[in-house]
Amino acid sequence: MKNKVSPQVEAQAMKMAKGRQKSGQTKEQTKLIAQGIQKGIAEYKKQQGIKLREIDKQRKQKAKQTESENTETAEEVTHIMPMTSLQWILLALSWIGFVAYIVWLKN
Repeated sequence: MKNKVSPQVEAQAMKMAKGRQKSGQTKEQTKLIAQGIQKGIAEYKKQQGIKLREIDKQRKQKAKQTESENTETAEEVTHIMPMTSLQWILLALSWIGFVAYIVWLKN
């Protein structure tokens, strides 16, 4: 299976090959150098695509992990809310008891 390369890449590779051309070098040799450059460009693009996919996977995994942590935190908050109201109720009862004790001592 032959890698299809865009005309821009072919032109760029040929330009680079001609820029590096030595005196006495045949057109065939220049074409072979251009093909090597094309393969190098194709390999680079392939590696960058793989790297971008890996980065995207990591980003999605982090987003999923953050979402699950947020869900767990929300569940914890709902469990804490009844506890804070219980604390206020106990505080009010202790003050009522303290006031009742002070009133009982004065009598």
